[in-house]
This record gives sequence, C-alpha cells and structure tokens, in this order.
Amino acid sequence: MAREVRKLLYSSHNGGKYDDIKKIIENAPDEYVKIAEEWRQENFVMAVSVLYFLHDKESRPDFLFPWLFHLLQHEKGNIRYAAVRMLGNELGPLTVHIRCPDYKQSKLKSERSDFILQNLYIALNNLLVDLWEPKYKKYKYVSSLPSGSYKSIQMVLSRLEYDCEEQYMIKLRQKLNICSPASIPVP
Repeated sequence: MAREVRKLLYSSHNGGKYDDIKKIIENAPDEYVKIAEEWRQENFVMAVSVLYFLHDKESRPDFLFPWLFHLLQHEKGNIRYAAVRMLGNELGPLTVHIRCPDYKQSKLKSERSDFILQNLYIALNNLLVDLWEPKYKKYKYVSSLPSGSYKSIQMVLSRLEYDCEEQYMIKLRQKLNICSPASIPVP
C-alpha cells in the first residue's frame, strides 16, 4: 500500500491532490484507532511513514510524538520501525541549528527546537527505564540487541544523540542532571 500511495503522490502534478493525504497524516492517531484489523493498521502505519513529510505542522513538529511513542512499543516490528523512521524524519529539522550553526534560523525557533529535543530525550529515556530488562546488560551495541521496543527506542535515541552532536548532549545531560547516557553505543 505504501508503494502505491508513493506512486500516486509522485505521479500527480496537481497540488490539490495532496490535501486529502495531508489531512490523513495530520489526523493519523485518530484514523489509526478507527482501523479494526491488525494487518490494516500495519499497512496504514507503513503508508503514513512514507508520506510523513507531507504534514503541515512546521510550528509543531512534535504533534505526532505521543502516537509515535505508542507505536514504538507495538508488538509488530514493521510498525515499530515505521515509528523509528518518522521520528528520524523530524530530527533533521529539529537539529539543523546544532549541526549547522551558520544556518539562519530565528532564536525563537531554535529555542523551540531545543525544548522539543529535551522533551524527546526525556521521554525516550523514560520509555527505556520502563522497558529495561537485566538481559540487555550483556549487549554492547544497539545493533546486537534483540528485536523489540527497547531496541527501537535505542535506535531513535542513538540517532538523536548523533544528530545533536557530543557537546550539545553533554550540555543537555548537565541541564537535566543526568550523569551518563542510558543508551548503548552504536558501532
């Protein structure tokens, strides 16, 4: 389904055709709840992950984060990975002021991005604490973790730490009074 939607999107020359798709993306959590069959939920999440960039919420890039946190804990790996991809898509615009200090962005937008990144970091770490099991101690790298919610959250957290760069993460941990990162290193 995701491939078919992508073909429809890119073959279209009329900008008005995007509006219906944009509405679905912006109301994804509500639409998802309406879907009864598990396989259709999976197809829906996969399609949303392909079209996620169409959302029209530049002022609120975190509008779907609660739903994405829910999806990160789903039992189906395809759904978890779609959530990882969608969160990864948001990290680029949120971290551009960190990765490219010369990039012209308003101070207010940078502060808002910092606020969102801080809350994302806290939420991801809280999820890791909730999902922690002693068996994870033996794993040195994220890639070696067994498939599951814990690994998916680690993937997002690793991407966040990579995109934010080391100095920013040190300042963030100091601000939050966190001694060491909860994440496992990526090889």
